[in-house]
Amino acid sequence: MSGLLYWAIVFLVIGIIAALFGFGGVAGTAVEGARILFWVAIALFVIALIGGIFRRGRSV
Repeated sequence: MSGLLYWAIVFLVIGIIAALFGFGGVAGTAVEGARILFWVAIALFVIALIGGIFRRGRSV
């Protein structure tokens, strides 16, 4: 999952640099990609957290 956050930060940096140089389309696309990757990483984290809580509750 940390790979998703890494790529989200990479896309965010690309978007900021593209915006500074005036490439609005590239900046918007990169920032939107960063936003999607960030929310997917958060969703996967929450699913893993809930799964870990339920798994720990079982006594096998």
